[in-house]
Amino acid sequence: MHTLIEWFNRLRDVQSLVQTAGYAGLTALIFAETGLFIGFFLPGDSVMVSAGLFAQRGYLSIGLLGSLLTAASIVGDSTGYWIGRATGPRMFRREDSLLFKRRHLIAAHQFYERHGGKAVIIARFMPVIRAFAPVVAGIGEMPYSRYVVYSIAGSVLWVWSMLLLGYSLGRYVPGVASHIDIVVVLIVLVSVAPALIARLNARRKA
Repeated sequence: MHTLIEWFNRLRDVQSLVQTAGYAGLTALIFAETGLFIGFFLPGDSVMVSAGLFAQRGYLSIGLLGSLLTAASIVGDSTGYWIGRATGPRMFRREDSLLFKRRHLIAAHQFYERHGGKAVIIARFMPVIRAFAPVVAGIGEMPYSRYVVYSIAGSVLWVWSMLLLGYSLGRYVPGVASHIDIVVVLIVLVSVAPALIARLNARRKA
């Protein structure tokens, strides 16, 4: 139990996570967030911005990192899609567990219904939704040839925008590395803002 608590605490310490995870760990994290239903607690956005900051300081290669994380996002997305295709509508009857929350799947389904195929791209920038949108696309049996185009576009936009944001901050904002915790909080707020606005609008219409 102590080890599990320590692991969750390390997840919250984004700067330490980036330093200790390295290329392999960051690649695994992005794959898990997009393909294994656990995007509701993995800090993908803030991790990639922090990784971009570390790349600017010379600790990581942004070219190699961007390529690995883009590939991990595409493969993770495809994994979620085929899980959805294989399980079908019965996924909505699955019981909650540590790594799976049915309410998140329902929220992603509603988001997908509103935005159609482009939801695969938009969802990349929305925590929680991005973990379940691939599953919903699979359940809805979107043709994979069409789905993978959206997936590749969304992965490239998401990964590189986050990495280059961190890289630019490190290059043009003096002392930003000393205030990375503030940057992380701002990123989280910006990430969840679209989902909160959509929920408020839905309640107002109701």
